[in-house]
Amino acid sequence: MLCGLAPSLWFLIAARTLQGIGAAAMMALTIAVVSATVPKERSGRAMGLLGTMSAIGTALGPSLGGLLISRLGWSFIFMLNIPVGVAAFVLVLYSLPPDPLVERQARVRLDAIGTFLLAGTLTAYCLAMTLGDSHWGRLNAVLLAATCLGAGVFTIVEARTGSPLIRPSALRDISLTASLVANAFVSTVMMATLVVGPFYLARALHLDETQVGLIMAMGPVISIVFGIVAGRLVDRFGAASIAMIGLAAMAAGAVALTILPPSFGVLGYIVAIAILTPGYQLFQTSNNTSVMADVPSDSRGVISGMLTLSRNLGLISGVSVMGAIFAATTGGSSMAVVTPATTTFGMQVTFSFAAALIVSAIGLVFMARINKQKHSVSQVRL
Repeated sequence: MLCGLAPSLWFLIAARTLQGIGAAAMMALTIAVVSATVPKERSGRAMGLLGTMSAIGTALGPSLGGLLISRLGWSFIFMLNIPVGVAAFVLVLYSLPPDPLVERQARVRLDAIGTFLLAGTLTAYCLAMTLGDSHWGRLNAVLLAATCLGAGVFTIVEARTGSPLIRPSALRDISLTASLVANAFVSTVMMATLVVGPFYLARALHLDETQVGLIMAMGPVISIVFGIVAGRLVDRFGAASIAMIGLAAMAAGAVALTILPPSFGVLGYIVAIAILTPGYQLFQTSNNTSVMADVPSDSRGVISGMLTLSRNLGLISGVSVMGAIFAATTGGSSMAVVTPATTTFGMQVTFSFAAALIVSAIGLVFMARINKQKHSVSQVRL
């Protein structure tokens, strides 16, 4: 409501900040709520359905938003969220069971210092990767050093506070850490398709805005269809196996993006995305299911928040790091010097790096799986 009534840009930014805080809580807790209310044998289907609903939002938001802005004005896209929010509030109120832990647990205070340190560290990281166009300079090095320093201080603060944003002890679990890092890598690659894809389609394949929009909608549409399928596969064949299959498909899709579009144009791009996107849904569904499977009830919110944080780190890296790689390999940030050939080369380099990230994620998940099996054998012997 405040966004829709905003009289100035700065008021709108402040209102969007407030909106973002609420959205962050919803994103962090959704997975935790699902794991708490859905039986384990059906958790894969629930996680897959979450992926489908997220894809519907991704596909519907820009298209519906553009239509509303052109017909009714920008403020209406915010006003529309008021009845939607009220309906969601009523659904949550009457559909979800009350949490018995709320009554007997002590009230947890906000980790204000950790919050500001994390925000500052992420900001420094984003600026380090994006300032200076495509040229690395002293300011970028300083910001990257600030990022490392901020991460170190944040780790120390979290180890000493009573209610940390991230529990350092949780990261000692090799399986959890591998899942979080792989989640970040996968999100980086998927964001790269949204950052690099439009430039390649417009500059190298000479598509107009409408055509680019239709091609870019292919990914979310495939995700909508494949999310529920991924959930059923996870419930039937297990999260570990489906995660590896999903990562293998993503690696193949990333490689396909370096080979097929230059040879077959739009058709090649669509085929590559049709390989990459189902792999993403398979991994996302199986990874979320695996991470939340054995989490104690009093840690669900924290672990769910860590999953969301790793995903957001990947999205940030997809915009900043992958965008910087693409800009550097196309010859600069000025569109005047970018040609179809340099755009194609930039996309090939960017998705070669993306394929390397996915291969690294495969290695992490495989090592975590081996470690988990050894731990299980040790427990049986004891």
